[in-house]
Amino acid sequence: MSEFVELWVYLSTTPLFGLTATLVVYVLAQAAYARLQQAPWANPVLWTVLTLAVVLTLTGVSYPAYFAGAQFIHFLLGPAVVALAWPLWERRADLIKRWRALLLAALAGGSAASGSALALGWALDLPQDVLLSLAPKSVTAPVAMGIAEKIGGIPALAAVFAVITGMVGALGGKYLFDALRIPMDSAGWMARGFALGTTSHGIGAARALHVNADAGAYAGLALGLQVLLASLLMPLLFRLF
Repeated sequence: MSEFVELWVYLSTTPLFGLTATLVVYVLAQAAYARLQQAPWANPVLWTVLTLAVVLTLTGVSYPAYFAGAQFIHFLLGPAVVALAWPLWERRADLIKRWRALLLAALAGGSAASGSALALGWALDLPQDVLLSLAPKSVTAPVAMGIAEKIGGIPALAAVFAVITGMVGALGGKYLFDALRIPMDSAGWMARGFALGTTSHGIGAARALHVNADAGAYAGLALGLQVLLASLLMPLLFRLF
C-alpha cells in the first residue's frame, strides 16, 4: 500500500499524470459508450469530464498540475478540427450545389442560437457581462472566449456556456430530431448533422461523427461556418448597437 501511495504522489506531481488520467478515463468511457450502443446519455466526453473532475477533487490535484500533462492532448485539438475538412472535400460537389442554402441556414441558426440566449438572459435580468458572455455560446469555446472579450463579456464564463451548450446538444439532439420526425436518410442525416454543428459546435460534431459519416461531415461544416460568421459579425453588431 505504501508503494502505491508513493507512486501516486510521484505521478500526481508530473505531467504524466494529466496525460495518463485523461487517456485512461476516455478509453474506458468510450468502451462503455460503444457497449451501450452509443446511447446519447453515455457520451464519453461528458463522463470523462465528470470523472476527471471527481478524481481531481478527491485527490487534491490542482488544475494547473493536471493541465501540465493534458495540454499535449489539448494541442491535438487544432489538427483534429482541421481534419474535419477531409469529409467535406469528399462531398465538395454537393457543397458547391448547396452553398447558398447552407450559408443561409448557418446565418439563421447562429442568429437563433445567440438571439434566444440573449432574450432569455434579458428576461431573467442577468448582469450585462453575463448576458454578453451568453451570446457566443454556440461557437466553439476558444472562439467564444475571444468574442466575449471583444464585446464586453467574461471569457472564462463564455467557455463554460459553450461547453454546456455542446453537451446539451450532444445529449439531447437525437431525441429532439426524432420528435421532429427528421428521417434517417441522406437528406435527414445532413440536416441532423448541420443542426448539431450549428448549435453545439465541436462536441455536437463529435457526436454526429460517431453516428453517421454524412452527419459528421455537415456538422463539421456548420462548426466552421459558425466560427467564421460569429467572429466577423458579432463584434461588429455589438459595436453598432
